[in-house]
Amino acid sequence: MRRVIGIALGLSIAIGVLVTAFVWPSSEIAPRDVPIAVAGPPEAVAAVSEQLDEAVPDGFSVDAVSSEEEARSAIADRDVYGAIVLSPSGPPSVVTASAASPVVAQLLESVARSMAASSGSSSGPVIEDAAPLPSDDARGTGFSAGALPMVFGGIAIGAAMSFVVSGVWRRVAGATMAAIGGGAMAVLVMQSWLGVLDGNWFANAGVYALILGATSFTLIGLNAALGHPGAALGAAAMLLLGNPLSGVTSAPELLPSGWGTLGQFLPPGAGGTLLRSTAFFDGAGALQPVLVLSGWVVVGLLLAAVGARRGAPVASDPVPVGEATFAK
Repeated sequence: MRRVIGIALGLSIAIGVLVTAFVWPSSEIAPRDVPIAVAGPPEAVAAVSEQLDEAVPDGFSVDAVSSEEEARSAIADRDVYGAIVLSPSGPPSVVTASAASPVVAQLLESVARSMAASSGSSSGPVIEDAAPLPSDDARGTGFSAGALPMVFGGIAIGAAMSFVVSGVWRRVAGATMAAIGGGAMAVLVMQSWLGVLDGNWFANAGVYALILGATSFTLIGLNAALGHPGAALGAAAMLLLGNPLSGVTSAPELLPSGWGTLGQFLPPGAGGTLLRSTAFFDGAGALQPVLVLSGWVVVGLLLAAVGARRGAPVASDPVPVGEATFAK
């Protein structure tokens, strides 16, 4: 009976951890130094920055630019999520990028309308989406839903190769093939069928394959170096930390301070950012996530090499004559 009680207690704690991991980040979503551009004369930009800070304290990090073209360039380069363009003869215009984050785009629109109303302006701001999502996924729900298969797919590949295939490098080879095939299949569904993604098809498929490879290689390496407990720990980290902290459904800057940054150094977060870059921004802002994902691949391969070396027979060990004769 003690064993039954222990199992029940352990499962209860595990469920609590699972609920906390998934619910807590979502319940704490709020703007925290979200980078936006404000274009206009320095005095007017300073005044708008103060208004933004009053409306949403510490919510925005304002990049002052001199022109609308500079603001649009910053959006296209993924340096900012949107821009407020001030006009001397009319209401300000708001340039958003829903492809970067629909949540931030809606937030920026709401704040701009609120500021216009509080200033007594009879006309609201002019709003333009400079980087819209595909018409088949105008709210970004399809893209967000694709985050979980990225995590589960990588875990499934890593687990299947670790437990079913013998030989470390055969597992790595199998994971490579599965990641390439899985990436192609995912983009076939998300882009060719459902229209959730734009951009170059092969680039998106390569990104998805890299995401799957980063997770699966890490699990294979942990299993080779530390055994099944290592692989289980890695899978738990990807699921309980990587997925909730990825910021795919909102934005890293909307997650609790520090946690969004951490999420961008895990495969799900880096993968989501990279897929947005290739699908909607012609690869802008892709360098950091590429380096992060490549780093996880390298770590996985190094761990796999350590495990393979430990499991390999030592060349200097003498082979008994009887065994050598039998082997012949």
